[in-house]
Amino acid sequence: MNKEKERKMLVGVVWNCAAELKLLLTAILFLCSLITLLHFIPSRLISFSPTDLGNCISTPSAPVLLHSVSHINVTANSSTPSASPPPAMEKDRLLQNGVVKRVFNPFGSAAYNFILMSAYRGGYDTFAVMGLGSKPLHVYGKPSYLCEWVPFDEQRDPISVVGHKILPDWGYGRVYTVLVINCTFPEPVGDGKTGGKLLIHATTNGGGDSSFNTTDTFEALTETAQDFVNFTSVFEAPPKYDFFYCGSSLYGNLSPQRVREWLAFHIRLFGEKSHFVIHDAGGVHEGVMEVLKPWMDKGYVTLQDIREQERFDGYYHNQFLIVNDCLHRYRFQAKWMFFFDVDEFIFVPKKSTIKSVVNSLSDYTQFTIEQMPMSNKLCLAEDRGKSYRKWGFEKLVYKDVKRGIRRDRKYAVQPRNVIANGVHMSQNTVGKTTHKTEGRIKYFHYHGTIAERREPCRRLVNTTEITIDGTPYVVDTTMRDIAATVKRFELKMIGTTLQRTRQ
Repeated sequence: MNKEKERKMLVGVVWNCAAELKLLLTAILFLCSLITLLHFIPSRLISFSPTDLGNCISTPSAPVLLHSVSHINVTANSSTPSASPPPAMEKDRLLQNGVVKRVFNPFGSAAYNFILMSAYRGGYDTFAVMGLGSKPLHVYGKPSYLCEWVPFDEQRDPISVVGHKILPDWGYGRVYTVLVINCTFPEPVGDGKTGGKLLIHATTNGGGDSSFNTTDTFEALTETAQDFVNFTSVFEAPPKYDFFYCGSSLYGNLSPQRVREWLAFHIRLFGEKSHFVIHDAGGVHEGVMEVLKPWMDKGYVTLQDIREQERFDGYYHNQFLIVNDCLHRYRFQAKWMFFFDVDEFIFVPKKSTIKSVVNSLSDYTQFTIEQMPMSNKLCLAEDRGKSYRKWGFEKLVYKDVKRGIRRDRKYAVQPRNVIANGVHMSQNTVGKTTHKTEGRIKYFHYHGTIAERREPCRRLVNTTEITIDGTPYVVDTTMRDIAATVKRFELKMIGTTLQRTRQ
């Protein structure tokens, strides 16, 4: 009896609330339809998302405005650093004499005063500091540098000297130009007991903003007592290597096969007491790394990752900075240091060796090397169908013999007598330079081949002489004749590990 009463009471309640239930169901149906419709409306026409509306419906107790929810989601995903309050803005004002004085409000900075890459001791009384500076500052201003040696022994006083700045890429820099600061003190500094540090005080002298004379002080080098002892052992010992290669910045999608050929050729040429430093500015991808690794494992190659320098806009991936760092980093480890690119092949005549050539030039601090420009697309017709099996310098045999053209030269130096260097030669040496090396040493230049990952033979020619677009070419098989010897050398040194290397 009680259950029957309860059932009738429930039916009565539902019947009395029918209108309210219909209204509630209608509202729910309308909202669901609206949410579905919003999915098809372009987001740029609304300031909130359907998800936000769903969240609002499911959590009605949260008093958050729809447009505020969207704003919170965006800012939560960003990592905007907290900014310091901006300086007070100066405003134009009227002077008592009736003149309107205009004002200029600077914000930010155009370029860094100095970007330090490295610093090395060059002797008991001298150091070299490598970095980048603002090119406009050096073109239109007169920045200066003060070198200060601060001993860790508090009983000794610091000593300061004016730094001599060298701009080895002068005329080539972009936002930044390369700087080598030579710090030569009037007496030896540092010792094997306490150590010390080298400070550089870089002063703008009003460059950029003549109202200010800003000085930035930074620690270029910290030297422990053991660091000094290690330097002494290298400085006073005979050079570890007869020949040392300092490579320019490598970038782009380089051909592993061309790099393979270049390494095998030059390691054979320079011999056991040689070393190669490769600088990766983005060009050492997985395929190139596979080619470098066997020679790295054997101790012939050191690979340095310099990709960080891409942050700073300098000429040609800051190659002037890189070769100067290499010069000063390894200057006491090599008798001769060579500077050329990985699409260039050094060659000496058959009756001589690289050792006999440099010995004949030992009276000079620097000698330059003549270029033999080779076509990067012409090959012999006899290689048709088998050119893909031949190495690049083996099949590209047509030499450009156009006269009256000044061609770039590359060079080698005795590094202990060089203060700073460039890409094609050094203008900061102690000692003589000679350019008269024809007949003794030259280099074959296969321009552009290293940057292309495809078969270089794009035109097969059945003649010993040909002129294309006004440029005469003749067949020169000098490098082709030595290819088999280089291949056997690679096989002997590292086996067959690189036999399947691709273009």
